[in-house]
Amino acid sequence: MTFQADAGALPYVPLGALLREWRTARRMSQLALAVEAGMSARHLSYVETGKAQPSREVISQLANALEMPLRERNALMIAGGYAPEFTENALSTPALERMRQAIDLIIAHQEPYPAFVLDRHWNVLKANQAATRVNRLLMNDRNSRHTNLLHQVFDPEDFRSVIINWAEVAEKFIRHAQEQLAASPTDMVLRNLVSELFQYPDVPEHWRRRDLTNGPAPVLTLAFHSDEGELRFFETITTFSMPRDLTLDELRIECAFPADDHTAAVCARLASAPP
Repeated sequence: MTFQADAGALPYVPLGALLREWRTARRMSQLALAVEAGMSARHLSYVETGKAQPSREVISQLANALEMPLRERNALMIAGGYAPEFTENALSTPALERMRQAIDLIIAHQEPYPAFVLDRHWNVLKANQAATRVNRLLMNDRNSRHTNLLHQVFDPEDFRSVIINWAEVAEKFIRHAQEQLAASPTDMVLRNLVSELFQYPDVPEHWRRRDLTNGPAPVLTLAFHSDEGELRFFETITTFSMPRDLTLDELRIECAFPADDHTAAVCARLASAPP
């Protein structure tokens, strides 16, 4: 049984064109992809040119071989005329109640240190009370101009103004975003977001080129100016293992930990202060 996509949703892209785009992004020849997917190069060539209609199972094998994210796998299925393989539920829906409880538990247990829940485009969906307290301290009770973490880091009138090692931090974030783009080359929202970052002043032009030789440091310390002196944090990222829902697949929880005793003491003092 095939599935007809809503004509008013997204512009139709032929299955073959999508496969070629992903194969190019993964730097795979037709032969290499065919071998990895367990099919003949001739059959793959026919699929890419539209001469053959692949089964749902074949499309799934191709998506696995290309290591495509869940959202992109759905797009491939729709382009092939089939129903999407994975569901997408808003985080607030009853279907994700248990997962939402788990997320709330994680960020609550991170107290008195900050924790944020981000989507795939770096939008802050949730934050614990510690994040609110530390942000107010850093911004002198001013609200952030953005709900997007990348814009917060790159905008001189936002958190960028208090990040001591801004160049190191900003490069780390933009490299991370570029790695995301390499994994999801058809994500135009993320591509546009990265382009917007280069509109801010003093962003080095050479950061546009993806660095394939020097990987990011295993641990990055973020240092901030504050009225309580310099605050230093390092971050860990939590994701869901083998999710079957697009929302969960694209969520990540960033937890900040104090990198020195002074920062830990300031966080504890902020938590014990009256509201």
